[in-house]
Amino acid sequence: MPAFIFPGQGSQRPGMGRPWTEHPSWEVVEEASAAAGRDIGSLLTDAGSDELTQTHNAQLATFTFSLMILDAVERIGVEPTRLAGHSVGEYSALAASGALGFDASVQLVAERGEAMQAAAEARSGSMAVLVGCDADLADVACRLAEGDVWLANINSTDESVIAGDPAAIEDAVRFALELGAKRAYPARVGGAFHTPLMAPARDRLRKMLQTTVFHNPDTPLVANVDSRFHVDGDEWRRLLSAQLCSPVRWHQSILRLAGALDPDLDEERFFVELGPGDSLSATVRATLPQATTVPVSVPGDLDRLVDTLAGDSSLHDYASDHHGELLYVSERVVISPSAGIFEPPPERRDVGQWIDVGCLLGTVSEIEIRSAFGGTFKGYIAHPGERVQAGQPIAWLHSS
Repeated sequence: MPAFIFPGQGSQRPGMGRPWTEHPSWEVVEEASAAAGRDIGSLLTDAGSDELTQTHNAQLATFTFSLMILDAVERIGVEPTRLAGHSVGEYSALAASGALGFDASVQLVAERGEAMQAAAEARSGSMAVLVGCDADLADVACRLAEGDVWLANINSTDESVIAGDPAAIEDAVRFALELGAKRAYPARVGGAFHTPLMAPARDRLRKMLQTTVFHNPDTPLVANVDSRFHVDGDEWRRLLSAQLCSPVRWHQSILRLAGALDPDLDEERFFVELGPGDSLSATVRATLPQATTVPVSVPGDLDRLVDTLAGDSSLHDYASDHHGELLYVSERVVISPSAGIFEPPPERRDVGQWIDVGCLLGTVSEIEIRSAFGGTFKGYIAHPGERVQAGQPIAWLHSS
């Protein structure tokens, strides 16, 4: 199965939610709106470019959109082997891993967006994308510039992002082009993110992080700050705090996800981008030319994802080796009938046990979940006490 990657601010676009309003996963948007106390649905369907670019809108909209797509992908039975997210996308990855609860992740992202917007309003800043420019060249250009400008994102060997005072960015862009960068363009964001100018936002966010409950991730998760896997949930308070003022090491994170930096880690060559656009898929292709990438941003992309899994024999072999037979998994996945808290049954279900039709596999808010088919029990996908969505996979069965 693939690695899941989640985009950050700047990938949002007006009307990105409209194709999804009739999809069952749209309920995630409604529940996120309730948790945030804001109408996120209107941001995804009706907001114009200027409104959507505002930091407190862009982050919440992008994050919620990604979680909605995650729900849609999980409904067809596709689960990740590894996770990472770019900037605010890291919060999407944390929610996907189980390290953050749904409501907690929504509220953290809302606070992060408000804190970063306040910091940006206190001192104006911007960001610029440098194409044909590696991190070393971008860093040199920033050091040559007059004023405050820093390397903010390392997206690939061919793309870097700088951030800081607008005048200093112009200066750094000029030096970068003189040093060999191919072109530059402004990022669709409202501040100088991942630089020291975000220190006030870091101080504000740290207070909420201290009171937020983190769990150990269920799926291996790579951090932006150091491009390493972190399995201790409590470490993520420090990592998310540091992320606001540190460069996003995305290029290194892709290599880590692929197993290229860990000789003992199995190779990963299939990446699914969940969120608006396909910018992260482009960085994967630039870093790993042989990788398979599938961006999912409209409902039709779900069919393409299934077709890619079914049509690539090497991916099928890989999935069979690691997770059992996963093609046509909708016939072998028991899903939740409603949203609520999942609890397993009092009697234990052991991996390898035969499950008859109608067998009780747990409850969601006291509603019984019974298997609609017989098969060999492969394990639970949801965890005791986890808040799940209607239609979310709860358990795997193999029907052969």
